[in-house]
Amino acid sequence: MINVGIFTGYYPYTLSETIKKIKDAGMQCVQLDLEFTDIDLARGHITKAKANHVRDAFRKANLPIVAISAYTNLVHPDPVKRAENINAVKEILAHARDFGTPYVVSETGTYNTDSDWLYDPKNSTEEAYQEFKHIAVELAAYAYEHGAVFLVENYVNNIIGSVEQVARLIHDIDHPGLGLALDPTNYFDEANIRLIDQTLHNIFNVLDGKIKIAHAKDCKEAVSVAEKFGGGAAEHNSFRGAGAVELPAAGLGALNYELYLRLLAKNHPNIPLIIEHVDEVDIPRAKRYVDDALLSVGV
Repeated sequence: MINVGIFTGYYPYTLSETIKKIKDAGMQCVQLDLEFTDIDLARGHITKAKANHVRDAFRKANLPIVAISAYTNLVHPDPVKRAENINAVKEILAHARDFGTPYVVSETGTYNTDSDWLYDPKNSTEEAYQEFKHIAVELAAYAYEHGAVFLVENYVNNIIGSVEQVARLIHDIDHPGLGLALDPTNYFDEANIRLIDQTLHNIFNVLDGKIKIAHAKDCKEAVSVAEKFGGGAAEHNSFRGAGAVELPAAGLGALNYELYLRLLAKNHPNIPLIIEHVDEVDIPRAKRYVDDALLSVGV
């Protein structure tokens, strides 16, 4: 059966407090955000001892760490910041197994100088694709050397956004150090937000073989094209959409969850499904919604 989990960053507390709240919420696994009030896991401060301490605490609580968040702009227009971001992902990849999982996740980035989530015309160029591919090759090789896997999480406003772009990247690199973190809502823009079922089928028909973990949020047409954020969490957790599509918590949008889960479970019957884009007070409702959808589908 599919196990339901959550990003740890939605609980901004000490390690022990975070684990207790996640257990109390009925979660079965976690995607690890390196943010606890009593452990310094910032860039340049990760050690094997700290990673093992975090790993063991979640293992004792029977909450497997299924992936680690390393979200950053890998093509930052400032070359110094870009190098810092790439090195930060490498640092996490080097310690991934110390945390108890091979999987480290990041988005692909944007050339937009105002936001990591806004589109820039350069993102759609062949130059941008080749530049990111070079970085992804480097990270895949580095991951493999350390027994890890770099998981790309696409987003429509970033360099790698569409089904076709993800498929091209996977085909061009074809490396065991590269995989996909699946979030179907990240594929929607103004062109396909009213073609949800068709887009879901396309995602799984083309990309199913590279999926390692899956996310659970929602999507719907936006009232405003401005960036949308929640509160109280890191940017990748507080982000709620930009442009023509809003990305709220599971059950608050138009995604066909039963179809999504049927397609997901067909070839990934035991995959972790990680809840995101949710405020802490809304976590119980989101968890019930996802659980009910899983029960309805029988997975």
